[in-house]
Amino acid sequence: MNVIIDIDKNLMTAMKNVIILILLIVLTALNSSAQTRGQITGKVVDKITNEPLPGVNISILNTTIGDATDINGRFVIDNIEVGKYNVRASYVGYNSITKSDVVVSSARPIDIIFELTEAVIEISGVTVLSEFFDSAPTEVNSLKNFSYEEIRRAPGGFEDVVRALSILPGIAQPDAGRNDLIVRGGAPSENLFIVDGFVVKNINHFGTQGATGGPLSYINLDYVNETTFSSGGFSALYGDKLSSVLKIDLREGRKDRIGGKALVSATQFGLNFEGPVTANSNFILSIRRSYLDFIFNAAGFNFVPEYWDVLGKYDWDISKTQKFSFLFVSAFDRVKFNNNDKDDIYDNARILGSNQNQYLTGVSYRNLFKNGFYSIRLSRNFIDYESSQRDTLLNPIFLNESREGENELKFDLIYKLTSSSELNAGASIKDIKFKSNIVFPADFVTSFGEILPVTNLNESKRFIKSSVYLQYSNMVFNRLRYNFGGRMDYFDGIESKFYFSPRFSSSYMLTANTSLNFSTGIYHQSPSYIWLIADKANQNLPAVRVLQYIGGIEHKLRKDIRLKLEGFIKDYSNYPTSLLRPYIVLANTGAGFGGATNNFEEFGLETLTSRGTGMVNGLELSLQKKSSEIPHYGTLSLTYSKGMFTGLDGIERNGRYDQRWIFNLSGGYIFNQKWEASLRFRYATGNYYTPYNPDGTQNVEDYLTKRFPNNHSLDLRVDRRWNFDGWALITYIDVQNIYNRKNSSSIRWDYLEQKADSESSIGILPSIGISLEF
Repeated sequence: MNVIIDIDKNLMTAMKNVIILILLIVLTALNSSAQTRGQITGKVVDKITNEPLPGVNISILNTTIGDATDINGRFVIDNIEVGKYNVRASYVGYNSITKSDVVVSSARPIDIIFELTEAVIEISGVTVLSEFFDSAPTEVNSLKNFSYEEIRRAPGGFEDVVRALSILPGIAQPDAGRNDLIVRGGAPSENLFIVDGFVVKNINHFGTQGATGGPLSYINLDYVNETTFSSGGFSALYGDKLSSVLKIDLREGRKDRIGGKALVSATQFGLNFEGPVTANSNFILSIRRSYLDFIFNAAGFNFVPEYWDVLGKYDWDISKTQKFSFLFVSAFDRVKFNNNDKDDIYDNARILGSNQNQYLTGVSYRNLFKNGFYSIRLSRNFIDYESSQRDTLLNPIFLNESREGENELKFDLIYKLTSSSELNAGASIKDIKFKSNIVFPADFVTSFGEILPVTNLNESKRFIKSSVYLQYSNMVFNRLRYNFGGRMDYFDGIESKFYFSPRFSSSYMLTANTSLNFSTGIYHQSPSYIWLIADKANQNLPAVRVLQYIGGIEHKLRKDIRLKLEGFIKDYSNYPTSLLRPYIVLANTGAGFGGATNNFEEFGLETLTSRGTGMVNGLELSLQKKSSEIPHYGTLSLTYSKGMFTGLDGIERNGRYDQRWIFNLSGGYIFNQKWEASLRFRYATGNYYTPYNPDGTQNVEDYLTKRFPNNHSLDLRVDRRWNFDGWALITYIDVQNIYNRKNSSSIRWDYLEQKADSESSIGILPSIGISLEF
């Protein structure tokens, strides 16, 4: 599937047709009458208890406009000139918060949720510059928040929730065309995704089985309120993952009338609808489809992907204290091989194609009580994989039909003990059904000369997973915030069924705007289901374990500028390694599209043992500026890290995803309410790879000993907004890799040319997008 695409005349012709369509829409907009007024609505609640706060002062900075919340914590500000604003919520006894990049348009009211924390810091004569950077009481380290607008305008981001994270420190990209998150040296399988409180196995189209990556996220950004990303040291609230947690909070539908949006972006088009159902309930719905298959077919490409995704949500405020929600998110992915000539057949023989159906559906109930609330969630995750790879005679090399279904019941409780302390507790149970039918019609010989033992595997298993957690958080001496807790996880699919994970974190305020942060903990992750069915001996695998230490210092230079320096250590143990291929540690697998080129390493289709170990350590520096009265924003980050892993053979080797140095610079300038420009530059050390011999074989002694050249690229983007009577239009031009750098990220053997083929990323890639909201 990893196909190198040159922008030839056919492709450019197809793109010109898209541009002509967009120009026609823009010309229509120019002939419409402008509308310059909009509305801001919202709600203010206590961050811990979710209780509404009445009498909170809401002000739009640098204006005289504002409002105060009513008894239900809600506010409405009418007749606001369209544009971008910073909106502040302040309340006696609570820390103030300012929301930046609040975009007022004529299409619909913009709805804001403020979550305020009680003020327990009293330092005489000192102003605390905390309001632009929100924080969670239970998370003190390695946490970043992104609003909808910050993700939408990211250059080269395709308006993708996951792709926007690539600018953060410690995030490596093994392939610029995919969303394989490598967080502080961890494997792509080590990342946890949570959408509106529901755990999602993988939020990407064409996802990698057993991992969490893919080319593009299927979560519709238009309905994302905010994302929170933790790159390590996260609390006991989260488990069964080792490296990161991405929380995506969806917004509710508009409450005034039915509205929607039509959009065309770099890879897809779609329709959104939202609005009230009753006075106390609302819905959102989106349907999107890729148009790459039209372009690829027109351009004569041999490999053609096609996908759809659907998102639906219903929210019902049963009463002032009770809330019910329903969520459905799904993706449908298909691939088509055009074998028109021998070159097409040869190219397609090197690709592992995958048709997939996946969905998450769930219901949740939340009830507020004095000083806290609890929530109950019932959900189902399902993924259907149909993967295949064929040779030049169209005979199958590998066939895989797998189904994963998880039904989960989850309970969470938050209780506010005092103004400075809280208790978090929860439990969950999962009923899991996994079925896989894998066929190698002939013995598969790897490029290292081994013969994979599996020729026909047809297994069906049922598993049970459960967990309980408890965490206590407190602030003492008005300076020291600490959290300690633990979780117990259970998985009946392995011999060592129980594992306990203690966690601790603290933050000490040196001054009002400078703090020292530290966190440590043990993290466990159960083996992938497909690893367990490959060989009965694999059920002896314990959970993978990592011990983390994270320390750092944070300083707020201004209310809108934050500087952070963090160091981290990750000590891995119990990582599966192969008896047949003792040099392989499965921490070095899972990125890319896999298949024969990678000797099917990521599937673990062999006898495994938990003798693999690893050590990753590094240092991260980041500087972030939020949009404020100074109309520019930006993020700068620099990461140095080193990752080493040891397999069953006892030889310590470089981590496949070890990008020793990573530098990111992104930012933009808001010229006025209509125009905005932004850029993103990325520089990273090349990944490790294994070179080929002149005959196309590879040597174990050369495993992960060579590096690709350092990669770098520059993306530019320009946005233009129009506002009219009851509708609005956003158009943008996004040019990725503007100086046409061909970055190498993978290598494979070309049997026709009898030489190694270093695959390069797409060169310069312009795209145009349009979003019409009504």
